[in-house]
Amino acid sequence: MEIAGKRILVTGATRGIGRALAERLAGMGARLALVARSEGPLRELAAALGAQAFIADLSNGAAVEGLIDRIEADGGGLDVLINNAAISNVDYVLNQTADAIEALFRTNLLTPIHLCQQVIPRMLARGGGAIVNLGSIAGVMPPPGLVHYGASKAALAQYSAGLRIDLRGLPIVVTLVQIGSTATDMDDATQRYAPYVRLRGKRSVDDVRIPLARVVDGIVDAVRHGRRTVVLPGALRPLAGLVEIPRRVMEFVFRNVDVRP
Repeated sequence: MEIAGKRILVTGATRGIGRALAERLAGMGARLALVARSEGPLRELAAALGAQAFIADLSNGAAVEGLIDRIEADGGGLDVLINNAAISNVDYVLNQTADAIEALFRTNLLTPIHLCQQVIPRMLARGGGAIVNLGSIAGVMPPPGLVHYGASKAALAQYSAGLRIDLRGLPIVVTLVQIGSTATDMDDATQRYAPYVRLRGKRSVDDVRIPLARVVDGIVDAVRHGRRTVVLPGALRPLAGLVEIPRRVMEFVFRNVDVRP
C-alpha cells in the first residue's frame, strides 16, 4: 500500500511512537486522523502536520463508542487503523488499584478491539484496508512490574491472530507489532523501576532500548508491504516465533474450511 493520499488513523498520537509515526506518515503524504485525550498537545500537533484532531479518552468506553463514525464523517473513510495508544502502569502488582487495572485493559485491549469492530465493515465495503496493532515483547515474556500490561498485550496478540483467521480471504491486512524497550516517555517509567535499574547495572538506558526511528521504520514498512508481523529487536524473533507457531497451526487446520457463518 502506498502511503501518499491514504487516510490513516493513529491513536495515542501526541507522544512516543504515536507522535513519531504521525510525523513520518505526514511527511509521506498521508491524510492523518489523530486521536489522543490531551486536547492542547493534540491540536498543536495536528496543526503542525496538517492533520485532523479527534479528542477522546480511550480508557472510557463511552468515548470509544461511535468514534470511527465521527472520524469518517469528518474527512472520509479510513484506509489504515493504527492501534497505538497504551498505558503501562509499571509497578509491583499488589500496588495497582482496580481502577488503574481496568483503565489499562480498556486502553490496551478493549479499545483496539472495539475500533477494529467499527472499522472493518467499512473497510470491506470500500474494498479493503489495513490494521496495525501495537503489541509488545512483554506479551511474550512477562517482565516484573508490567504484569497487567504484558497480559493486555498477550491478549491483543491473540486477538490479532484470531482476526486473521476470521478475515481469511478478505482484503484486510492485520499486522501485529511486537517490540521491546523503546526510547519513549512511557518506557522511561519502566527504566526507572528498581528491578530494571538493577538488571541494567552500569549500562546506560540507551544501551538497552530500541531507537524510536527504527520502530517507526518497521511499522511503515509493514504498512507499505502488507507484512503480518514486526518484531524488534531482531534477536527476539525466535522467541516471538515460538508463540506464533500454534497460531499458524490453527490457520493451517482451517485452511480449507469456510469460517464465516
